Amino acid sequence: MGENIVTRYKNIIAPVITWDSEIEIVSGEGSWLTAADGKRYLDFSTGIAVSGLGHQPPHVKAAIQEQLDRYWHVGGVFRYDPLVRAAERLKEITPPSIDMFFFGNSGAEAVEGSVKLARKVTGRQAIVAFRGGFHGRTMGAVSYTTSKAKYRQGYHPLVGSVFVTPFPHPYRWGLTQEDATARALSELELMLKHEITPGEIAAFLVEPLQGEGGYYPAGQEFMEALRAICDEHGILLIIDEVQTGFGRTGDWFTSLIYNIRPDVLVMGKAIANGLPLSAVGASTELLEQWPPGSHGSTFGGNPICCAAAAATVESLHDVVPHVPKLSEHAFDRFFELKDAHPTIGDVRGLGLMIGVELVGEGRTPAPEAFAAVSSYAKDNGMFILGCGPDFNIIRFIPPLNVSTEELDLGIDIIDRALTDYER
Repeated sequence: MGENIVTRYKNIIAPVITWDSEIEIVSGEGSWLTAADGKRYLDFSTGIAVSGLGHQPPHVKAAIQEQLDRYWHVGGVFRYDPLVRAAERLKEITPPSIDMFFFGNSGAEAVEGSVKLARKVTGRQAIVAFRGGFHGRTMGAVSYTTSKAKYRQGYHPLVGSVFVTPFPHPYRWGLTQEDATARALSELELMLKHEITPGEIAAFLVEPLQGEGGYYPAGQEFMEALRAICDEHGILLIIDEVQTGFGRTGDWFTSLIYNIRPDVLVMGKAIANGLPLSAVGASTELLEQWPPGSHGSTFGGNPICCAAAAATVESLHDVVPHVPKLSEHAFDRFFELKDAHPTIGDVRGLGLMIGVELVGEGRTPAPEAFAAVSSYAKDNGMFILGCGPDFNIIRFIPPLNVSTEELDLGIDIIDRALTDYER
């Protein structure tokens, strides 16, 4: 027990999991974490966009404790109130097309469930995913994930009848959003002409703002076009809001921002502010076509996790309305930094899901710049994460209840880090 945490990890924890730091955390509160050596860190990683309310939010903590004192787990044997309460809270905030729910443990599991649902009720097998999307790493989910080729490396053959088509990446393509959208839709049209007929497609699976792939917003026109194609051909539109949901992009869900109707909504990450839970949402009409027993989950909808989810939604009602103002402040600051630092090539995103792409000459991705900024941030008391296929993009995902002062503190650290790197 006298060995440090890194040595203990190497001795017993599978190395397949990568870690962003060697720092041992012992406690957290609000936007802050405290390490074993007593040093405090501003946590703008939020457990990979999970802790939307920061650490130990009081109402959620109280709900967990209350349920912990009652019972922990009853599986699919008995009926229990926390499951229904969590679903009722979700129905209050999800798009109008969503009014019934299935609960799982993780985003990947919810994606798997959404695809099984689509295939079962449509009688079709093909799934169309979009290049750069991240939908999880289980065998089914990784078949739809193309944010990085390494996630798929060594696991072939993957799930069949999956077709991948481009997602609009304006900055990386050197195009405007309008032209990038036109290019992506043209490629989709060609795919439907040359590779798979629309009548064979069960669902389009899309993130409205790509996460791991580089924090690219889909844009209104692209999402409207997907909805129109789905309506024309009887295809289900599965919108994966695992990372973008629960206020992260400035409204409860990005589908609401774009005013796009999902047939199936995939939820996870921030749903229970750190406890393992996910959900597949759809209409009653659709979910009543999913035969009893054709899908399930032993731990999905655990009573403690559901109690946390209900309390998380209740707490977010006071938080989500303030996200647009915080977002405007953060974007203004980052645009100022872009003018001051040639290393910043692009700033994009929605709400408090902001991507800052770091580049070298000629828009060349600069992963070494992100590594330097991340290291500087840790040394100066802040955690940030990267994303994108080249891992050159800062993903700025602070807690949604972050203060303006904390926002400025974090952005100031990034400013100083870039100044230090560019010397």
